[in-house]
Amino acid sequence: MIRPATTADAPAIAAIWNGYIRDTTITFNPDQKSVADVSALITGADPCLVWQRDGDVFGFARYFQFRGGRGYAHTAEHTILLAPTAQGQGVGRALMDAICVHAARNGMHSMMAGVSGENAAGIAFHAACGFATVGIVPEAGFKFGRWIDLVLMQKRL
Repeated sequence: MIRPATTADAPAIAAIWNGYIRDTTITFNPDQKSVADVSALITGADPCLVWQRDGDVFGFARYFQFRGGRGYAHTAEHTILLAPTAQGQGVGRALMDAICVHAARNGMHSMMAGVSGENAAGIAFHAACGFATVGIVPEAGFKFGRWIDLVLMQKRL
């Protein structure tokens, strides 16, 4: 079931997010999220949805304005992450569909994805969800002692 996130979901979201921060190059950020960090995101202006089953959160998705300023007010970027046990079950697709519908209903014209060049599964997932590669930023991120490309993908809503 997909529903809006609440601050009660912050520990589960932080646990999912921190696994990716700690162990992968899916995110370039090396700083783990505290429960307070995640609670602040949930209570902020940007939408955050979770996928839950039997009371447990197995994934989340959020979107926010792509860049600052009014000229970008209709372009969003998203974060979508799943617990390892939820992968390959359609959870990611359901969350992506939900945030794209939500974004379109709230005046967004397109959704951007910034995907690590090392994340072949993420690139394939976005392509399957209708995103097209619109650019590659060589060596945009640095993590685990190496430079990593950023693949920019876009879907018009």
